[in-house]
Amino acid sequence: MAPEEHSEQAPIIDLTLGDSRVTLLGTAHVSRASAEQVRSLLETGDYDAVAVELCPSRYGVVVDPNALARMDLFKVLREGKAPMALASLALGAYQQRLADQFGIQPGEEQRVAIEQARAAHKAVLLIDREIGVTLKRVAASVVWWQRWGLMVGLVASLVSREDVTEEEVERLKEGDILETTFAQFAEEREDLYRPLIDERDRYMAARLREEIERAGHENILAVIGAGHVKGVSAYLGESPGAQPAEVIAELDALPPPRRWPKFIPWIIVALVLVGFAIGFYRNPGLGWNLVADWVLINGGLSALGAALALGHPLTVLIAFLAAPLTSLNPTIGAGMVTAAVEMYLRKPAMGDFARLRRDVTRLTGWWRNRVSRTLLVFVLSTLGSAVGTYLAGFRIFGRLAE
Repeated sequence: MAPEEHSEQAPIIDLTLGDSRVTLLGTAHVSRASAEQVRSLLETGDYDAVAVELCPSRYGVVVDPNALARMDLFKVLREGKAPMALASLALGAYQQRLADQFGIQPGEEQRVAIEQARAAHKAVLLIDREIGVTLKRVAASVVWWQRWGLMVGLVASLVSREDVTEEEVERLKEGDILETTFAQFAEEREDLYRPLIDERDRYMAARLREEIERAGHENILAVIGAGHVKGVSAYLGESPGAQPAEVIAELDALPPPRRWPKFIPWIIVALVLVGFAIGFYRNPGLGWNLVADWVLINGGLSALGAALALGHPLTVLIAFLAAPLTSLNPTIGAGMVTAAVEMYLRKPAMGDFARLRRDVTRLTGWWRNRVSRTLLVFVLSTLGSAVGTYLAGFRIFGRLAE
């Protein structure tokens, strides 16, 4: 089952799997030529199914670009999905800037593949892993304190400037936006490469095998990023070991959460309370000084985060008052309180949701739009409180050691 390579336009590999033939077409996600090549291949009528490098969530965005505009903001905040929503908005904004600046819509070849397949009544196969699972497995591959850095780095790299460079466009020809963005600050990182690239290669190969076994497709055109062709081809070329469903279940599984990190916030609370108790035992004046340090540092940094998000003045004040208390109760985050207050004082209107995708293409738009600003208030006030908790804790025990 040796693969046959041809075409100078883009990497194409034909493989035979039993009685079925799979054509892997390596595309550039920001190339009009790739979109036209997909259209040309499908117009031949040689394929009875089209596989695309999309998961159900990303497929929904492709067929309905305005889906984010209909999100339930309060539900997003309540379920702790604000960082994920922020990252999704950043990715969408980056895509929109590419479209506006170069007239290129990232993923256009996927959209063409879907439209052509639908028009010809051909099956559309979603073969990529859910983006949420991939991000969680990426996060699980690094130590816990690096996860915030990954998220902040991802968002910052996408919104730090309004123009997209030609160099970035060239990088996008080898992988999708998520891959190339991580690559900018995580090159040669095996712990990131494995869940972001290699596991997805294996996943897509297993999904193709699964669809062939399930529906008996005879000729499949698989439209995937050029950077995935070699890996997917290699996994398809291997002798089948485990059943495709078993491979998929393995790669979809989230690593079991480690129990000890859940105890860290409670341990910190206990240490802070012990510090207060020791301070009051030694001298009531010292005890009150420790309380003042806790309030000023924790509340001050959370308020600073809310202020950097341009939250309402009352939101900033509430952040200052709430953070020292919520930090002593790990079940409630400062961000939930500040975001709820911000939403009450500046309730997002329908127009904010309608303009969301367009507003966040510009850096100033993140603060102008009430939806994205509420997300910023949540994330930045939470981050400020988290940093303040550790700094205040060190300050308290530093005073006790004097």
